[in-house]
Amino acid sequence: MVSITPAILVVFLVVVCALVLFVTEPVPVDVTAIGVMVALLLIQPASASLVGVGLLAEPIVLFPDYPADALSGFSSAATLTVLAMFILSDGVQRTGVIQRLGARIAAFTEGSLDRQLGATIGVVAPISGFINNTAAVAILLPMVTDLAERGGTSPSKLLLPLSYASMFGGMLTLIGTSTNILASDLSGRLLGRTFTMFEFTQLGIVVSIVGAAYLLTVGRWLTPERIRARGDLTEEFEMAEYLTEVVVREDSPLVGQQVQRALVETDFDVDLIQLIREGEVFLEPLGPKQIQAGDVFALRTDRDTLVELLDVEGLDVVPTAVDEDELEAGESRQNLVEVVVAPGSSLVDESLVSASFRQRYNATVLALRRGQELIRRRMDDVRLRVGDTLLVQATADSIERLDANRDFIVAQEIEKHDYRESKTPIAVGIVVAVVGLAALNVLPIVVSALAGALAMVATRCLRPQELYEAVQWDVVFLLAGVIPLGIALETSGGAALLADVVVASGDVLPLVGVLAVFYLLTAVLTNVISNNASVVLMIPVAIEAAQSLGANAFSFVLAVTFAASTAFMTPVGYQTNLFVYGPGGYRFSDYIRVGGPLQLVFAAVTTVGIVAIWGL
Repeated sequence: MVSITPAILVVFLVVVCALVLFVTEPVPVDVTAIGVMVALLLIQPASASLVGVGLLAEPIVLFPDYPADALSGFSSAATLTVLAMFILSDGVQRTGVIQRLGARIAAFTEGSLDRQLGATIGVVAPISGFINNTAAVAILLPMVTDLAERGGTSPSKLLLPLSYASMFGGMLTLIGTSTNILASDLSGRLLGRTFTMFEFTQLGIVVSIVGAAYLLTVGRWLTPERIRARGDLTEEFEMAEYLTEVVVREDSPLVGQQVQRALVETDFDVDLIQLIREGEVFLEPLGPKQIQAGDVFALRTDRDTLVELLDVEGLDVVPTAVDEDELEAGESRQNLVEVVVAPGSSLVDESLVSASFRQRYNATVLALRRGQELIRRRMDDVRLRVGDTLLVQATADSIERLDANRDFIVAQEIEKHDYRESKTPIAVGIVVAVVGLAALNVLPIVVSALAGALAMVATRCLRPQELYEAVQWDVVFLLAGVIPLGIALETSGGAALLADVVVASGDVLPLVGVLAVFYLLTAVLTNVISNNASVVLMIPVAIEAAQSLGANAFSFVLAVTFAASTAFMTPVGYQTNLFVYGPGGYRFSDYIRVGGPLQLVFAAVTTVGIVAIWGL
């Protein structure tokens, strides 16, 4: 039994603080991860100072090679591989090949929910094996939303399966998720054995088939219709009581004033959506225009504010309903869309006012949906979160700019795209080359991935200035920050101590039962904190436990990896779950209802599969 030392106590204190911050998210998880790294860096010199004043017998050493080990997350092969894979995924995305593939498959689904589900799962799962599964969901979410609209289906019935299928599809290859790449790096450092490109493809195919069968049967029945089949976005966001048109009377004090001063910079909770003047429709920017008698403004406000506005400003209500057709009358192309706040967005924890949303994007937010909660008044000061869905009206050109901005995912297909279709064979060929060179052991995956990223730029599939936009820097910094925590957990003896606790279950459980325990523990942990953080915490413990029991440690590593990559039970367990939270209108409990049984099914299938393929 490992004795408790000051080093173990300090590391456990850091782990507990990290878990609390990961769960509560007072700051983004990548900031927490960097904070963890800095805390670990400070422990060794701080303890040396305490030794100097007689408060400690000896300094606490967490990193044999200080400070290089504590900073090794930035130079880790896992971190660099993940960074390169983001670039490769973006290069493929900019050719439009995945969107075209999805559109062709969607053409065969018509109004059948079974075919729509089958197409959604059948497209996203295999794609997620070869480009990052988070990117796959971001690319395919508009296609699936439009698929639901064309088929008269609730998007809620398709978006949760889209997220789940991307997760188990990511287990088809090493490069499907950042978690796989990180787990391979940890396994190589601790066991001397990394994952090959298709190490667990056989098991990945099994769990994908089982997962697809579940989503097409039991999952289809359990997945709720939180949002009705859409015919009109204003109906979907229940905007009837919040949209109205007013006409400026000749005696109005607003006549002759600029829109900006008269109606925007006021204390009224009102947003100007569009101006109709002599049959012509004007959208943003409206601020500089001078108000004239007879101008008709479409407004977003509540009834009480409207009454007050009419009394003060000399306006009359126009007795016509304001719907999607009315709001899109000013453009020949789509200009009313749902926009999802993406992970890593600069708008996270900002409000519409602090982010100057209207001025930056020439767009008006009519409503905000967070899960099933709808916010249609006093939105300006609401702090935005990942997965929030905004109902946005703007010109078609502004919508295209939003679509190109990595801060957002536009949840409908946009008619005009600047795809580099001529580069499709080159981009796909580069990814195939990266996979092939790594699979045949010609090059390590980090080398082939970095070479592939460079090739994307050299062949103009990506422009140099797009490289930085392609990378999800929050994931990169998360990896760089948590990797030292795994090292500290191992070197301090904390992993061995936790392993002793788990090994005690071996007195009442067979080895396969202990393996299942590790899967379930990791799955529960991943559903409340980052999947990458759970891998870093659990793999050292799993290896120590397996070695104590005389079991195959590699099998335990695989159990942790599969569990960390398939977090079905909460919207915060995996980024793709957050992607669909707002567009699907889901409740937190929906993830437990649909994902809970699937998590248990995967626990059984994965455990049995690992024993059958790799043994114990």
